[in-house]
Amino acid sequence: MIDTGLDITTEKVAQSGLPKVDFNNIPFGKIYSDHMFVADYDGKQWGDFRIVPFNKLNLSPATSVLHYGQSIFEGLKGFKSQSDDSVLVFRPQANAKRMRESALRMCMPDLPEELFMTGLHRLIDLDRNWVPDVEDASLYIRPFMFSTDEYIGLKPSEKYQFIIFTCPVGKYYAAPVKVKVETKYTRASKGGTGYAKTAGNYAAAMYPAKLAQQQGFDQLLWTDGVEHKLIEESGTMNVLFVFNDKLVSIPTSDTILPGITRESVLKIARDWGLTVEERPVEVAEIISGVKDGSLKEMFGAGTAAVITHISHVGLDGDTYELPAVETREISNKILTELKGIQRGEIVDNRGWNYKI
Repeated sequence: MIDTGLDITTEKVAQSGLPKVDFNNIPFGKIYSDHMFVADYDGKQWGDFRIVPFNKLNLSPATSVLHYGQSIFEGLKGFKSQSDDSVLVFRPQANAKRMRESALRMCMPDLPEELFMTGLHRLIDLDRNWVPDVEDASLYIRPFMFSTDEYIGLKPSEKYQFIIFTCPVGKYYAAPVKVKVETKYTRASKGGTGYAKTAGNYAAAMYPAKLAQQQGFDQLLWTDGVEHKLIEESGTMNVLFVFNDKLVSIPTSDTILPGITRESVLKIARDWGLTVEERPVEVAEIISGVKDGSLKEMFGAGTAAVITHISHVGLDGDTYELPAVETREISNKILTELKGIQRGEIVDNRGWNYKI
């Protein structure tokens, strides 16, 4: 339990929007909970901690984030515990750590873990009734920080705002996805910001992803920016493989986001005694693995996606079909374990859940 003694003022909504929500039919990321947590950085320190009704932001056209993109964010989930009345937030300290690393790379002020965790705790405690108690639904939590100087000269901002808001969500992907190997465009390059969770990374990925969707694919399978031979990640997910009986994950680097779900998958697999390899994977290895049957499973891992099966891989005009989802023993077993831990149905022996 964290120290929640931070001085936070609270302004509650006059009328909750909760009665209008159908928790059995929740679109992803379009319905927002009643309140948000806000903090301001004045150039020297964080202050003015407050919880206010979820509302629009009032920004000057000269606000620096709109011009130079100093913006970072995180994504994590809270679940209604099936064993008691608590809300279980999955590994929030890991998100706090990653946000600090993103802030450092983007020349933004350090965000203390206490501030991150206290704001999160108070906000979710207030809006705890927004956490769905429905299969495959959760409370998505979006912390983000952006520059707020009203100045259009190119330099790091001196002032920033940190906000957390939440929204009840259903599944991000309703079915297994088809991915296209990207061999022209690049998501991230060595020495760049690929490992940071910054807005610009996602903006740069939208156009090639749109082209792939026009060809019938759901997402891209990003490759290295030099030769486009090595797999990196897929859309909003890290990507993992099962070759024969080995679980294979691509090592994180300065071009790949260090996914918290990916790390959790590897920890579970190792705890079970499965053979786990963290090594580069070539595009050619995937294609040959499909052809000779050695590639048994391929899936994405991420906060929104959780475990998302990849059903088809497209390359140079050809589409390769992977084994049926029901035959995928390892990823299905890990998905069951993860969901059980997150919802309090399986004992959390690793200390991953933060209880509110």
